[in-house]
Amino acid sequence: MSRPATSGADAAPGTRISAVLFDMDGVVTDTATAHFAAWKQLFDAYLRSRTEGDAFEPFTEIDYRIYVDGKLRYDGVRSFLESRGILLPRGDEDDAPGRETICGLGNRKNRYFNAWLEENRTEAFPGTLALMDKLKAAGVKLAVFSSSRNAAAVLRSAGVLELFDAKVDGEDMAELDLPGKPDPAILVQSLERLGARVEGAAVVEDASSGVEAGVRGGFSPVIGVAREGHRAELADAGADIVLADLGELDFDPTTMSLFVKTLHNLPLARDREDELRERLAGKRPVVFLDYDGTLTPIVEDPKQAILSDGMKQAVKRLALSLPTAIVSGRDLDDVRAFVGLDGLFYAGSHGFAMAGPGGWREDVEQGKAFLPDLDRAESALSDALRDIEGASVERKSFSLAVHFRKVNKADMPDVEDAVDAVMARFERLRHSAGKKIFDVKPRTDWHKGRALTALLERRGLDKPDVVPVYLGDDTTDEDAFRAISRRGIGLVVRDEKDRPTAARYALADTADVERFLEWLATHGSSGN
Repeated sequence: MSRPATSGADAAPGTRISAVLFDMDGVVTDTATAHFAAWKQLFDAYLRSRTEGDAFEPFTEIDYRIYVDGKLRYDGVRSFLESRGILLPRGDEDDAPGRETICGLGNRKNRYFNAWLEENRTEAFPGTLALMDKLKAAGVKLAVFSSSRNAAAVLRSAGVLELFDAKVDGEDMAELDLPGKPDPAILVQSLERLGARVEGAAVVEDASSGVEAGVRGGFSPVIGVAREGHRAELADAGADIVLADLGELDFDPTTMSLFVKTLHNLPLARDREDELRERLAGKRPVVFLDYDGTLTPIVEDPKQAILSDGMKQAVKRLALSLPTAIVSGRDLDDVRAFVGLDGLFYAGSHGFAMAGPGGWREDVEQGKAFLPDLDRAESALSDALRDIEGASVERKSFSLAVHFRKVNKADMPDVEDAVDAVMARFERLRHSAGKKIFDVKPRTDWHKGRALTALLERRGLDKPDVVPVYLGDDTTDEDAFRAISRRGIGLVVRDEKDRPTAARYALADTADVERFLEWLATHGSSGN
């Protein structure tokens, strides 16, 4: 079933797209977290009631992706319990949530999820909406599918229900007696409601079972969205292409084809100044700047990443014209000292600590719960890397950085293996590779993109006429690019190594960054 996934410029060379089918949870709406929390609440309580002491093994994100995600609710209950050697009678769909049957447990999970839905507004992913805007403008038909019976309520909560030409959900599956994924029945039904053919129809999924359904149904391309790093699972299931977010995917209306945006195929900002000027006309730009690799080149010793006089003056002039903030993985006090400019807003530790003029400072509350985990991970990583020359662990207020700029190339596999082995023990933390660094952060919905949004809100700038402009260079900056992919402008500094990106334009190097800041200070404020 496996097909080699790619991250090249074309998702499916020569394929003219006439329809795109989107899975709902995790692709269109950010409800996967709520679903996982509801499933975990259900299964952990149930498993504890059947086991004692150390015999208890909690429900994990891997369990969710393999046994539950993409399946009908009762099928998910049965699938997971069977993986733990537990067989229960199916019962009836009207079983009380307290009854120990497949349906009873499934109904209890639904109660947990609906409780969340009543108290929270569902969010749609900006990268998905940005892609949908382009597809709809070109006349491509769009469908959304989900095995959830709550799909209409979720889509309505997110304000996106009316954006789709067709919908197939758990209610439809029950009424039509459609089998769940990996059977492609729900996809075939979506096509029928669109009045479309499988030729030229793409499928977007975040679950391996959904990817497999797309392959079985003959759809092309089948696109996997791996927000939680499960790229290999989606590729093994047969995805033609695997991305972290649909903000990394673009659509060319002249060829009616999808393609992946990368550092090397994005247009340089200096070649699209007329386009940028038109985008900013009559708007209020607010500028957010990463530090290392953006305002200063990457250097072997992070303590030597000193802002040049020219760059410092460019940032200062920009801040006199437009609201400006620095968003960095460095500690807050560290990056403030390096920039050395008053009147700016700052976000350090990937946005977990923020500060601004007038003595304002705010530490994100949800980050504090992870401090003990970071303490233990710091100790474990230091022990694991002690014998690898050049490797070091830097503790920040709400994150860790594993530096390997000084590590011999031959020792790099040992560093990667050591970091992977240690982090596998810390379920509440996540790690990602950057430029000669591994970033370790809390596994929570807070990052540079959330910090950007929070700073807009704190400054009273979260308004329709405001255009966020973000400049960054590394993988942690992608969270910010994704957050503004529909409403703002992301600019990424190119690197020798190519990779997908959710940015819209590229900058050649830090010298090009300085030139762009000068241009923006002059032309970006003309619409104010």
